[in-house]
Amino acid sequence: MHLGSTVAEGAFRERVRAFIAAELPSVVAAKVLSGVELTRDEVVGWMRALSRQGWIAPAWPTDAGGPGWTVAEQVAFEEECYRAGAPTIVPFGVSMVGPVLLAFGDEAQKQRHLPGIVSSEVIWSQGYSEPNSGSDLASLATRAVREGGHYRVNGRKIWTTQAHWADWMFTLVRTDGTGKRQEGITVLLIDMKAPGVTVRPVPRFSGTSDFNEVILEDVLVPVAERVGEEGAGWTIAKYLLGHERVGTTGIGICAQALARLRRIACAMQAEGAPLIDEPAFRARLEALEVRFGAVRASLMRLAGGAAEREVGPEASLLKIRGTELQQDCLELLMEAGGYYAEPFIERALRAGWNEEPVGPADALALAPLYFDWRKASIYSGSNEIQKNIISKAVLGL
Repeated sequence: MHLGSTVAEGAFRERVRAFIAAELPSVVAAKVLSGVELTRDEVVGWMRALSRQGWIAPAWPTDAGGPGWTVAEQVAFEEECYRAGAPTIVPFGVSMVGPVLLAFGDEAQKQRHLPGIVSSEVIWSQGYSEPNSGSDLASLATRAVREGGHYRVNGRKIWTTQAHWADWMFTLVRTDGTGKRQEGITVLLIDMKAPGVTVRPVPRFSGTSDFNEVILEDVLVPVAERVGEEGAGWTIAKYLLGHERVGTTGIGICAQALARLRRIACAMQAEGAPLIDEPAFRARLEALEVRFGAVRASLMRLAGGAAEREVGPEASLLKIRGTELQQDCLELLMEAGGYYAEPFIERALRAGWNEEPVGPADALALAPLYFDWRKASIYSGSNEIQKNIISKAVLGL
């Protein structure tokens, strides 16, 4: 299953490239490709351009606002966007809460929330992880107590990506402290402008600042913003996490990294010859490209049936292989950059930095990028947790 192997797929890629050339500002693409942090307006501006085209939700059914693409076209679209330096779509609306509402939401919730996701007028964040409750999601302590037509919510969420940009947050809360931990969890949709919601930035080692802590103090959430029945949150969370893990495969970032690897390897010299001609390096690069093809083919097989069923332990396998590939690509990028990749100039990631780069501009953000993507094997359930899921669900251990 090779993308671009048919005339139709080739024409689709050309259509995507033409759209990107027309709609993506060159200054934004340059910032993405050089690792400079984007503003909210730059990211949302790109998302709204996709919304106007009807391309913001590639995997959604057409009657909900999706473009009706095949899985191969969805993968091709992601690859082309990454290669061109398009901003990453904030995933929590189109890839997470949207599919959850389509599967579990009532009609009023769909009417209330889906249009804002499809138009990119409303940005979402995900309130899952908590202090002292990382991969053990069932140990969450944020409490929601029903008071008439509202829930009163108190607790803390951590590592909440883009919460400082978000208008809404879909959140796991504990509504029952008796019985099995998984049975007392409920999903609530929380307006980030509601009284009692406080967002505090959590700086990352890479220097970027899209992580946050969200503090919830006596936040009143209407019962109408509960997804599914009270106590059904664990079932909904598993559904969402299965689809999220498919999304963390990182085909786009891997395609971008491999293209960058070849570009740097052709420019860098190793003992008087281009690095790309060094046999050991070339063998490692080609091995990564083979692994990329295998992960991409597996993603298309799995994603092809994901809309019709709950994603099982195969998503855990894909998450492991995809995130390992991401990290190995970025590790080889660091090696290809050599001494020029080592300086960790945090301020170079900020707009307006105009000092001379140390070495080639392509190497400027390699260290922050490398360190940042160590996260890939931790989020969406650490890879160790994924191995436990596979051992139980597949091997019966």
